[in-house]
Amino acid sequence: MNTTTPRSATRFAICGSIFDSPRLRRDLAHIEEKIADPSVWADASRSQPLMRERKRLETLLADESELARRADDIEAYFELAREGEDTEPDLVKEIPALVEYADKLESKTMLSGDTDLLNAIVTVHPGAGGTESQDWAEMLMRMYLRWGERQSFKVEINEIQDGDEAGIKSATFTISGEFAFGLLSGETGVHRLVRISPFDSAKRRHTSFASVFVSPEIDDTITIDLKVEDLRIDTYRSGGKGGQHVNTTDSAVRITHIPTGLVTGCQNERSQHKNKDRAMKMMRSKLYEYELDKKKAATRKIEDSKLDIGFGSQIRSYVLQPYRMAKDLRTRVEVGDVDKVLDGDLEPFIRGFLRMRREGNLPAASDELDDE
Repeated sequence: MNTTTPRSATRFAICGSIFDSPRLRRDLAHIEEKIADPSVWADASRSQPLMRERKRLETLLADESELARRADDIEAYFELAREGEDTEPDLVKEIPALVEYADKLESKTMLSGDTDLLNAIVTVHPGAGGTESQDWAEMLMRMYLRWGERQSFKVEINEIQDGDEAGIKSATFTISGEFAFGLLSGETGVHRLVRISPFDSAKRRHTSFASVFVSPEIDDTITIDLKVEDLRIDTYRSGGKGGQHVNTTDSAVRITHIPTGLVTGCQNERSQHKNKDRAMKMMRSKLYEYELDKKKAATRKIEDSKLDIGFGSQIRSYVLQPYRMAKDLRTRVEVGDVDKVLDGDLEPFIRGFLRMRREGNLPAASDELDDE
């Protein structure tokens, strides 16, 4: 690095490549003017979007300040090095951390949709193949839960159905945090695993499939026409593998929206009332996504990935044998350390998807297979 580079120039180069600060401040000032109008607060459909946009802009500006602070710290280490101090250990630590932080901020700047800021509700289903695919579905669930933990998001399992021998038959969980849905929106589709089966005594290579469906958690400020007469609410006794999973009362709740056939359920909470509240919130989210899909039926067929869990609608493959690689079939992003990916490091795939979406040339989910 050129140690004579002025600190302000370096900071401008880093921040300017991600943020447009003058525009962000102008937009925030414009939002503040609208919020100052008392008539706005009489209409939640006007005030709530403005409040969400103000929060988004304030977050971006705060991120810019943090990025500039980190860049200044690194420049300070270089100045101390020129004065003869040993700052190499600090630079070895801080420079990669700055790059990682800048990458995350770049992803956030590509999220401007109405629902990108919301929490994400994730549903995982195994494909055909019994224990093999059920085990793979559980591995995918763990991958997303680990991703949420790495992002310091709150993760909560809403409903899970255990497999007969191993794995899961289905699972629904919520990942709560800023931009959780926007970051995970590209994960909807079919995921394929190739490995030596731990359930095959002959140690043969197996291919397994599982589907992932991500929808935004719609809050009470977004109106969904949910009529009581359109709902069937069933209660049942939640169960599991024993211990804390066993419930001796009918506290679990399943809600069916009769006109659409959409179903949600929750058994995680101790009381029936809380389970019902959670299931209703999930139903609003599903109905929102349902209506959105009807408008975009020509270009988006998300439901296909839930119904046809096989070679079609694939978005990513994870190969453990005969070589090791995770590859996104839409963006062509490849990661050799597949174990790291399965442990929740999804950032390369998330950035690749968001960049391609921003450029407007994102292809549909592919059924192309890697060479085995």
